[in-house]
Amino acid sequence: MKNRSLSRRTFLNQSAKLGTAGILSSSYFPYLAKADSESPNERLRFAAIGVGGRGAGVANSARRLSDIVAICDLDTQRIDRVNKAMAKGKAKGYQDYRKILERKDIDFVTIGTTDHWHTRIAIQAMQAGKDVYCEKPLTLTIEEGKQICKVAKETGRVFQVGTQQRSEMSQRFLTAVGIVREGRIGAIQKVTCNIGSSPMGGPFTKSDPPANLDWNQWLGQAPKVDYMKERAHYLFRWWYEYSGGKLTDWGAHHVDIAQWALDQNGEGQGVLELDPIVGEHQIPFKNGIPTKDNYFNTSHNFHIKCKFPNEVEMNIVSKSEEGNGILFEGEKGNFFVTRGKLTGAAVDELKEKPLSSETVSAVYKGKKTTNHMENFFACMKDRTDPISDVYTHHRAMTTCHLANISIRLGRKLTWDPMKEQIVGDSDANQWQAREQRKGFETNT
Repeated sequence: MKNRSLSRRTFLNQSAKLGTAGILSSSYFPYLAKADSESPNERLRFAAIGVGGRGAGVANSARRLSDIVAICDLDTQRIDRVNKAMAKGKAKGYQDYRKILERKDIDFVTIGTTDHWHTRIAIQAMQAGKDVYCEKPLTLTIEEGKQICKVAKETGRVFQVGTQQRSEMSQRFLTAVGIVREGRIGAIQKVTCNIGSSPMGGPFTKSDPPANLDWNQWLGQAPKVDYMKERAHYLFRWWYEYSGGKLTDWGAHHVDIAQWALDQNGEGQGVLELDPIVGEHQIPFKNGIPTKDNYFNTSHNFHIKCKFPNEVEMNIVSKSEEGNGILFEGEKGNFFVTRGKLTGAAVDELKEKPLSSETVSAVYKGKKTTNHMENFFACMKDRTDPISDVYTHHRAMTTCHLANISIRLGRKLTWDPMKEQIVGDSDANQWQAREQRKGFETNT
């Protein structure tokens, strides 16, 4: 094996020795080799499932450290484009991901499909013995999160969620978490997550799907409807049938960081109260269901106030004075973090008094700070949970899903994270799951 990257032989040997729970080493393994530094027989092999804009980006990151041998998408034009760009046309193309999972020569998969396909593919991939790198938001419903966590625990597969704010962006968000955990601004009183608003649009026109797209398969678990180009590809995000709008698209990032800093996305999370101060949609809703099918239907203007047991208030908003980012307010001061900047007195003080190595090590689970894909590869080597593990991401996504449920139903909710139940509201509890179209169910 080359000394600077993870070989397939080592990966397979360690997986066999460790079973589903062992740990080989806690040391960091620097995956900085060029893509062609090893023989083809030594490098891990992976399949890219869903290769649109973000999916292709994830696949490109993975193929720098391993070999892309299979590409799957319901749009054949995407398969051809990515195959040519990343594999010189040598990878095998598929429209049915299940055929990929049957292959024994594939070590892990990247999943960059639409949100409503993530859970089914991820579960079946783990059950087929593959490690998984899945784009955020991981799930369409709270129930799907429970299912993924269950299978991840049963199979012992390494699972990285693509919330790269935890590891990249010049570690600004890591620094923000450290500032909070070290008490640099005193006890936290309020956090505001500005995640932007979903666009408005419509009415849209029905048409025949393009010949290169399998529309029925694309719909998957969602209700069968006629094709509209505004439902497919990137724009799927603005339909509740396939996603959760900005509350899940960007909530998966900023709510995750906020709860990470507050230590409210692990086993110790307390009861959460949600109050939908504002929750506007461009079309009428009846009993939480949109009454028109040719308009974007996710909320374009929202403000959900969340309260944790320690009286810390977290606001999830579509607009604020600071713009996209997270504002932490404490007894001793405030600071603001977004992808492009980290500002505040506590930030300035870091020049004289940096975060302790113990804090950084604890946040990064003992591994060196590195980028998201390299962290995933390090964890495939030692069979430990990565920086954005499936369990804490499920907690963050649960908050985002609850926020959507609260504004769709127009009422306050109380969530018990230990029982994973909405307290005293049997009707709202039914929204934890959705009816899935026959043949596309997510089963564990």
